[in-house]
Amino acid sequence: MKTPFFSIIIPVYNRKNLLKIAVDSVLNQSFSDFELIIVDDGSQDEIGKIFKGMDSARLIYLFQRHQGVAAARNLGILQAKGEFICFLDSDDRFRREKLRISYEYVKKYPGYKVFHTEEIWYRKGGLLAHKKHHKKPKGWVFGFALKICCISISTACIKREIFTEIGRFDKNLKVCEDYDFWLRVTARYPVKLIPEFLTIKEGGRFDQQSKKYPALDKYRIYTINKLLKSGILDPEQKELALEELHRKCWIYIQGAEKRNKIRAAGYYKKLLDSYGLE
Repeated sequence: MKTPFFSIIIPVYNRKNLLKIAVDSVLNQSFSDFELIIVDDGSQDEIGKIFKGMDSARLIYLFQRHQGVAAARNLGILQAKGEFICFLDSDDRFRREKLRISYEYVKKYPGYKVFHTEEIWYRKGGLLAHKKHHKKPKGWVFGFALKICCISISTACIKREIFTEIGRFDKNLKVCEDYDFWLRVTARYPVKLIPEFLTIKEGGRFDQQSKKYPALDKYRIYTINKLLKSGILDPEQKELALEELHRKCWIYIQGAEKRNKIRAAGYYKKLLDSYGLE
């Protein structure tokens, strides 16, 4: 069989109704040179049944025991055959021209291995206005990526070889696995922004990871600390990472002390001390 240009990976856990919308948004693309990989992360709502009767040679359904979104994406990456990999969360969807326009940019800018697009946000059915800090960055964006997860995984298009070079998603992270991944990517590669609104995202639901794990800075601190110890940062990147580690730790310390969590505050003070930071 001919190798597809794109592999689209959708990880899913107990979202049968939403998944059908995401899958249809891929199968109805105007560009047809792709495979679609669904990774069911141990769902209990009989997700597999929605694919029965679907006549699509492009669709691959994989099932694993429940391990989290990072492990699900990793399984999809190992299965993928496409030259470029796109991700789509099960509660998001692509606009019809997403793959066609992405293909055109990949061909026009062969020096780039990482692309992302603008996105449209809805919350509880209402269109959300984009704020200044949501502006999508381009070029060498490591400094932006430290402050906020500035690349949405559902907008990304990544050359497959990158996963061999920098690794896959960190399965130790229950949340912020995308933040961790983008720090490793943007420390080594520039990013090309496709200035088109090609992904639609839905927010505000109870089952989103940010709702389950509200103390996100704890996971981001873990990521920055791991990155600093990896040795892959140049001196300028290391300085930026230390500045952001200092800022995030003190936000967490102050919050912990207000809630009388002295041990937690002490742990992050010791972490800062290990880098000579106060």
